[in-house]
Formats: sequence, structure tokens, C-alpha cells
Amino acid sequence: MQGERQSEALNRSTAFDNKLRPLDFSGFVGQSKVRDRLMLAVEAAKARGESLDHVLFSGPPGLGKTTLSYILGEAMGVNVKTTSGPVVAKPGDLAGLLTSLEPGDIVFIDEIHRMAKTVEEYLYSAMEDYAIDIMIDQGPNARSVRLELPRFTLVGATTRIGLIAAPLRARFGLVNRLDYYQPAELAEIVRRSAVKLAVDIDAEGALEIARRSRGTPRIANNLLRRVRDYAQLKAGNFITGEVAKASLGLLEIDPNGLDDMDRRILENICGKFGGGPVGLSTIAVSVGEQADTVEEAYEPFLIMEGYLERTPKGRVATRKAFSLLGMSAPSLLA
Repeated sequence: MQGERQSEALNRSTAFDNKLRPLDFSGFVGQSKVRDRLMLAVEAAKARGESLDHVLFSGPPGLGKTTLSYILGEAMGVNVKTTSGPVVAKPGDLAGLLTSLEPGDIVFIDEIHRMAKTVEEYLYSAMEDYAIDIMIDQGPNARSVRLELPRFTLVGATTRIGLIAAPLRARFGLVNRLDYYQPAELAEIVRRSAVKLAVDIDAEGALEIARRSRGTPRIANNLLRRVRDYAQLKAGNFITGEVAKASLGLLEIDPNGLDDMDRRILENICGKFGGGPVGLSTIAVSVGEQADTVEEAYEPFLIMEGYLERTPKGRVATRKAFSLLGMSAPSLLA
């Protein structure tokens, strides 16, 4: 029963994301350099009558890697088959996926850095020669069977490009890094999403949500959904700047985009440890969170915004962090 509820929740979340996801390049906001490179590659490939070169997207989660993959499929007029690195656990899984493709189709592998090494090695010949060699049986009866594949495009997405083996990374013809969005870009995304969600929003309301979205469209859309609930019940389904502030205040998201855990991390470093340096595991224990979660989910934004620094001795809070918390910074920082 619990598994069914989790599956339903995942399906609802996916349906929500798909509803707000743009269908073509003209509807995709931000990442202008990446978008222009992809549009050029698509037009050139279509003019030659060829499949698109293999594409790798890297960057933090929620910036549009999956969305761009579907846009590429729409632009090329081909199907997009989606999977993720951990799901493709055996060479047979990969072979079944690739042999079912039509010429020109796109295979999108999310979190490709988590793919098993034994499977990853089969991708080398698949990407270059459009063929894979599968071993049949074992021992004296073992033999290799070569499977020819249609020309396809592999689109990989990763949040940790350094974990992708160099031979695999070198086989991608188009490598693109997606960066965090500016508030003005996020405000445009919020306005477009509000139209799809049938809720009215003014410029101040959209900008207020954008400022608190940590530079990430996925977070902006999630916050919009929560603000929509508030506006529907208490503001006549109209989101103004004040309505957005009140709603986001209930979620404990401050004007700088920091949530409760962000502030707890900074308060512990500044208050308990005098601003640091302090180790990651110590921070994790002090806030009651896993070290990996602190490092991957919270630290990047705190570092990007200038509240935290990584040093060889540990994490150090900046003068900006002390100022945010209304605390006096140590003399070495002041």
C-alpha cells in the first residue's frame, strides 16, 4: 500500500512537471548560449538528413536538462526514450533499450554518472559504431554476438560530471553546462507557468517567487504551486507581491531564498563553532541531517550566495552570514 501511494505521488509530480514543461526552444527561458548551440546543431543535422550528435548536459538539478532533451526530440521529430543510470543495471538492459529504437531516436539517460561500469563500457561501441557485442553463455560455450543498431542520439544528464569516465565523456559531441538562472528569467518562467495553472499573477508576485527560488526553475514552479494554494483560498486566486510574501513566509523561506535548514546550518557554524572552520560531518550531526545531503543539497547555494566557504580545514562562515543572522563577526572576518 505504501509503495502504491509513493507511485501515485511520483506520477502526480511528474504530471505536474510535464504540464509546465515547454515544448520547443521558443518556450524555453534562460540558458541562451546552450539553447543557441543546440538550435544550430539541430538545424545542421536536419539539413544533412542525419541524426543529432550525442549530447551531454551537466549542472545542478532542476535547471532544465530533462526539458531540453524532450525539446531536442520535438525539434528533430523523433521519439525520446527515457531511463536513468541506476535502472540500466546489466548489459542486457542496455541492449534491449537500444535495439528497440527507430533511426534517429533519442535515448535520454538521467544521472548517467551512476551507471554501472560494466554497462558503461558497452556504450562506447554503441555510440561510435552503432553496434554492441553481447556475450552468450559462459565458459567453453561462450561466444560473442554483434548486434547492429540504428543511428541514434544519446543524451546524458548528470549533476556530477567529474564522475563520468573520460572515455565516455569524450564520445559526446555536444557538452553543455547549465548554470543557475537570474531572478528576471525565473520571473518569466513563473509568469508562463501561472498561465498554465490558471492563476493570475502580477509582476511583483512573480519576482517575489523568483527571488526565493535559489536560481532554479524547478524550485520556482514548486513554490508557485504552494503560493497558488494560498492565493486560491485567501486572495481570490490572484498572486500579488504581498500574497507571495505571506505565503512564502508560511513556508519559512526568507527573501534571500534561505529555508529553515539553510539558516540552521549557518546558525550552527556561526553560533556553536564561532564561524569555523568546522568539518562537514560535524555540521551534519549538529543539524540532524546526512552529510551527503548537506554537501549536495544545501552547501552549493550557500557558497554561491557568499554565506559559506570551503577551505582545506573545513567550512567557514563569511561576514555576510554573520550579518544575515544579526551576529557580530570574529575580528578575523570583520
